[in-house]
Amino acid sequence: MSLHPSPRRPRRLRASPVLRKLVRETTLHREDLIMPMFVSHVDGQNAEIASMPGIFQLGLDELQHEADAILAAGVSQVILFGLPPQKDPVGSDTWSDTGILQRAIRRLKQAYGDELFVISDVCFCEYTDHGHCGVVAADGRLLNDPTLVNLQKQAVSHADAGADMVAPSGMIDGMVGAMREGLDGAGHSDTPIMSYAVKYASSFYGPFRDAVDSAPAFGDRRTYQMDPANRREALVEASLDVEQGADLLMVKPALAYLDVVREVRDRFDLPVAAYNVSGEYAMVKAAAAKGWIDGEAVALELLTSMKRAGADLILSYFARDLGSRLPSLG
Repeated sequence: MSLHPSPRRPRRLRASPVLRKLVRETTLHREDLIMPMFVSHVDGQNAEIASMPGIFQLGLDELQHEADAILAAGVSQVILFGLPPQKDPVGSDTWSDTGILQRAIRRLKQAYGDELFVISDVCFCEYTDHGHCGVVAADGRLLNDPTLVNLQKQAVSHADAGADMVAPSGMIDGMVGAMREGLDGAGHSDTPIMSYAVKYASSFYGPFRDAVDSAPAFGDRRTYQMDPANRREALVEASLDVEQGADLLMVKPALAYLDVVREVRDRFDLPVAAYNVSGEYAMVKAAAAKGWIDGEAVALELLTSMKRAGADLILSYFARDLGSRLPSLG
């Protein structure tokens, strides 16, 4: 029998590791990664989060040990979340000069200078006694414009402490414009804003709420975070943040929203970040602990999928442990 195979044989380019690497379309680099850190007001605390194995609540005096490990892995960007000594209705610790994040930012910048790029999460859910992301009315509604006033104060306070970048995460209408105005007016016109521009009301956030004790005391966050069913709305949200002066755009979560990451990447010229969130991390860790998957291989595949979808940056709890496995841009 005479065979007439197609002259095009894609398998030729898969024949060896060298060839596969040579024609690889997407490469994940350690410089793409941002490592989240949870900062506790409790001195000496180094408590592993039960639902996030390998991730810890760290006292201020423990921060440098973790930062050393992150830097040793070749990752030089971190984003900070705080656990304050007390909470109140408006989350006033967030704009206090002695607030938990302000102290953490100063400590890290004094220790590492430009070697470590420090991003601050700008929100209220970890700091309010009701667990919502801003000022709440007596009937339980989140009040948009009073929250903007407090977001301005928080962003300026973080920048005063030395934050290299601020990242508003509350999905409050007008948050980027309010923060840009406040930062510029306070002499921080060079401080960039990475906006959580497209943040869904997702079930993947559960372990994070364990980490910072931020579950809402009543209701939920669906009146300000986006409906997971909506795609076009993501472009509306991102467009508004671009108009207001955002420097980077984030999509959160990442794994179930890779189509949205691609839409944002294709529509806008700004750098795009994707947040590989706590639930995504926890699922991989749990399955790996059962021996059902190779956890490291799956994590690398997931992060590569986010880069392939169009993310320039990836916030991930895997960053510290996987950074040394990745090539460097340098």
